[in-house]
Amino acid sequence: MTENRLADESSPYLRQHRDNPVHWQPWDQQALDLAKSADKPILLSIGYAACHWCHVMAHESFEDSAIAEVMNDLFVNIKVDREERPDIDSIYQSALGMMGEHGGWPLTMFLTPDREPFWGGTYFPSTARYGRPAFPDLLHGIEDTYRNRLDNVTANVAALRDGLARAFTPEGGGQLSLEVLDQAAGGIMGAVDAIHGGTQGAPKFPQPSLFQLLWRAYKRTGSPLFRDGVTITLDNICQGGIYDHLGGGFARYSTDEVWLAPHFEKMLYDNAQLVELMTDVWLETRSPLYQTRIRETIEWALRDMRDGEGGEAAFVSAFDADSEGEEGKFYVWNEEEIDSILGTAATDFKQAYDVNPGGNWEGKTILNRSHELPLRAAAEEEALDESRHALLTRRAERIWPGRDDKILADWNGLMIAALARAAFVFEEVDWMAAAKTAYNFVVDHMTEAGRLRHVWCDGQAHQPAVIDDYANMARAALYLLECTSEDAYLEQAEAWVDTADQHYWDDAAGGYFLSADDTNDVIARPKTAQDNAVPPGNGTMVEVLARLFHITGKPRYRDRADALIAAVTDKDTRQSVHQQTLLNGFEILERAVQVVVVGDTTDGEGAGLRRAVFEASPPTRILTFIGADTPLPEGHPAHEKGLVDGKTTVYICVGATCGLPLTDAKSVQDELAAL
Repeated sequence: MTENRLADESSPYLRQHRDNPVHWQPWDQQALDLAKSADKPILLSIGYAACHWCHVMAHESFEDSAIAEVMNDLFVNIKVDREERPDIDSIYQSALGMMGEHGGWPLTMFLTPDREPFWGGTYFPSTARYGRPAFPDLLHGIEDTYRNRLDNVTANVAALRDGLARAFTPEGGGQLSLEVLDQAAGGIMGAVDAIHGGTQGAPKFPQPSLFQLLWRAYKRTGSPLFRDGVTITLDNICQGGIYDHLGGGFARYSTDEVWLAPHFEKMLYDNAQLVELMTDVWLETRSPLYQTRIRETIEWALRDMRDGEGGEAAFVSAFDADSEGEEGKFYVWNEEEIDSILGTAATDFKQAYDVNPGGNWEGKTILNRSHELPLRAAAEEEALDESRHALLTRRAERIWPGRDDKILADWNGLMIAALARAAFVFEEVDWMAAAKTAYNFVVDHMTEAGRLRHVWCDGQAHQPAVIDDYANMARAALYLLECTSEDAYLEQAEAWVDTADQHYWDDAAGGYFLSADDTNDVIARPKTAQDNAVPPGNGTMVEVLARLFHITGKPRYRDRADALIAAVTDKDTRQSVHQQTLLNGFEILERAVQVVVVGDTTDGEGAGLRRAVFEASPPTRILTFIGADTPLPEGHPAHEKGLVDGKTTVYICVGATCGLPLTDAKSVQDELAAL
């Protein structure tokens, strides 16, 4: 006799299903043993708390007692939170792709009792529609195949097993160069929407890594095509409906090609990456729009996305798209509501935010300023801000969408790095304090026996760490090192890389596996370097290793970075267009701009030099602040360089060569601008 066992789980997504009549099991040894002893196939359902179509399938099928009875009778039903177990999700999404199906969530996979996939799909309706079979009919058909056509199942299992083995062992052998990076950027530009930004067609995702690659190509080549591809995209995202103009923060993607109608869920990782990208672009453009959106997005994250003692610890994962069972209900308006709240101020607000009697989306209004991308004059913006505050206050009285309050180490690493970078650029000490607090939370509460755990939820750390956790947290540590000059961050980054090398590195073929060598409940160990919604661990590790090599001068970091690139870069370098994070890391390895500031930077001319360094440094910067008596490693190009005439001094080095010592901010800015 089985029962629904999700009530004891900490994942908000799993707890959403604890009252289903389906006898859901968590992914654990008990459930896997049950499938073997009962000789039943496994119905594996993977989703996440903020997933709209996951909610739809749950309401239609998993809450239906008749459908649940079929599921319980024919299968062992296992529910997985894809954000808790990205390794499990990666395996079965890859298997689905090999079947010729588009991946996504909810992922519905059918496995043998040995966890081997043999068939699957994503969302299935409870009754036949959308060209898909009714879910109950599908269940009977799958079970019949498993019982009566075992040869077909065995053949599928074998083919998928071989396919996964190939997919998770990149051929490698490719060689990167700055020319390859330029070619990749040029290839991407062919897919960029020159009017609305983003890539052409719908749906549209922000893709920060892709546009970071284009921005670096602009900084490298000076081509306005690359620059415009990025700024047109950011302008449209910042003023489109994908941005929450009242509360701040960006939704996960737009369902159309003009950034109007978002899929309303808000994810921590999107916002972290967009803050970092906008900060880099702002340093050159000084766009008031980007600065405003950076500030508003960080304010949203600090206000609504933190969890812990006093609400000030690490950052939680996401807000749902749905409230009261309806997608976007929390965020949309009608004209009558706005008139009643704003009174005489409504006329200007409605013109600015595309509010009209018929609405702009399903009879409602998604606030946006896409028809007028530049910000208005300061006085007009101040008046609009007052109106937004009034609407935000009223919106807070609505029923909020659900918040997924689990804390993920890798996503926090993304936000910590973005906060640290933005904090210094915009001189916001509270942002830096928040970055440090989140970092310390992960170190103090999500570490067991010296190793990271992937998840903190409901007062406990659990789930094995993946390579992304080590990569993103090590990168965050190195960004904090730049901003604070505190050696503890360097020591921790090196320790995390040592752990990654010990438990994740593939000694046979090179590259890092997603899962550790002692994660024993997976049928394969994925090894990926292609960018998706979040940067891949292998790509981020190239940047981490490159920075460590340049900072410490230790050859082993350069050697490991070279081996990693060789292991995961395809011989056909045209495929590198899908590896934007890896390419960005390679540029740092090959062409880092190392800026060393020797001396006191707390006040006076020294503080001005520090400010100039942060404002003018290119994205490939590596910043080092040292005291007058602090030696650099022997392998560092600025080794043994010190003060000039007793003044705080800046050395700018590219490769093994450093320029002349600089002691005034204007010279520093000019030298960095020329790179």
